[in-house]
Amino acid sequence: MAEANSSSLTPGFFLLNGVPGLEASHIWISLPFCFMYIIAVVGNCGLIYLISHEEALHRPMYYFLALLSFTDVTLCTTTVPNMLCIFWFNLKKIDFHACLVQMFVVHTLTAMESGVLMLMALDRYVAICYPLRYSTILTNPVIAKAGLATFLRSVALIMPFTFLTKRLPYCLGNVIPHTYCDHMSVAKVSCGDFKVNAIYGLLAALLIGGFDMFCISVSYTMILRAVVSLSSADARHKAFSTCTSHICAIVITYVPALFTIFTHRFGGQSIPHHVHIIIANLYLMFPPTLNPIVYGVKTKQIREGVIKILFREKDVLAMK
Repeated sequence: MAEANSSSLTPGFFLLNGVPGLEASHIWISLPFCFMYIIAVVGNCGLIYLISHEEALHRPMYYFLALLSFTDVTLCTTTVPNMLCIFWFNLKKIDFHACLVQMFVVHTLTAMESGVLMLMALDRYVAICYPLRYSTILTNPVIAKAGLATFLRSVALIMPFTFLTKRLPYCLGNVIPHTYCDHMSVAKVSCGDFKVNAIYGLLAALLIGGFDMFCISVSYTMILRAVVSLSSADARHKAFSTCTSHICAIVITYVPALFTIFTHRFGGQSIPHHVHIIIANLYLMFPPTLNPIVYGVKTKQIREGVIKILFREKDVLAMK
């Protein structure tokens, strides 16, 4: 009987309501997100193409960067087209199970992104602290296993979100005041007790983000010690300059992520709801949009690779 009652309170679909209170501005809000999405897709796909075709970039650091780019472009593609359909065509309907799938994919990919940033920090640690053993420690099989382990960790920790959300009764309606199916936004539509969802969500964030940030902090502490011990100022500058792109990527990813996680749970009524939603979307869009730009500007090998490909294409066209 309980199972029957629970199933009868499961909606067939949800309505994603966009940004409540700013419906009149949906078109204007969509424009920067559309522009950012185009930059994210072109930039990340360009990086993946460049790394796969340029032999000089067939190194662990760039393999991890390609994995980060793939994660980023998949993440924003999971949410932005759906958001633009809401803003442009008022297509708010999403199937209940499709919503759960979107929720699972979004949170899995954000966890994956954090894990890849942690792997990139470990890569920089090995490169600077053990330069002579770099190629023997970070072999292709090791890189593949590290990427697979990061993915499996993300799936294992995010999978309970789906079951915890599915078990809830939805008797308060089916309108989600958001642009995509975020875990807590879906749970708050329920008329049941979602404390377990909130606690587990925070626990998963701490297990993933907390562990990754700890590893990143330890890696950079060891890197700083190694760099400071170098006798040459040029050597110190060269060693640390290889980390600047990664440090920018960490800031771009973790600052909006932490803001979103904690304001969702502890912000209460002090922050307007539409600000929550806009920040949550920027949290998904900032890393995919800015990472290719940061790495393109800060990394000499990538700049040279882009120039090399452009001149190669120019020569091909001239020959025709």
